[in-house]
Amino acid sequence: MTHKILVVDDEPAVADTLCMIFKKRGFDCRTAYTGYEAIASTEEFCPELLLCDISMPGMNGLEVVAKVTAKYPDCRVLLLTGHYTNLGIAQAWAMSHPAPSRIMAKPVPPALLLDAAGALLQSARP
Repeated sequence: MTHKILVVDDEPAVADTLCMIFKKRGFDCRTAYTGYEAIASTEEFCPELLLCDISMPGMNGLEVVAKVTAKYPDCRVLLLTGHYTNLGIAQAWAMSHPAPSRIMAKPVPPALLLDAAGALLQSARP
């Protein structure tokens, strides 16, 4: 079975590169460049893993994750941030939400990203 991953980042080059990494490993991956686009994408593409940047204009990553996991409670979450100040906010969020999640600082080496995603997907309910 191919796992579905939705990559959300307001920097298209980052989102596209991350998605390419997952596609090369056989994942079904899609991108969204805004929080609103991510929410709309989940209507037809029910992701098993949401890989989401935290700092985005409009709807931030934590708002996206809250909306997606409310609709898809089994969706795993991998939060990314390029801003060190967001790590504490993300950790507090992760402690108060039941969805299995992980937080990583950008840039993330592809091998570590794939390992983290694989571990989260393996934690999925059968």
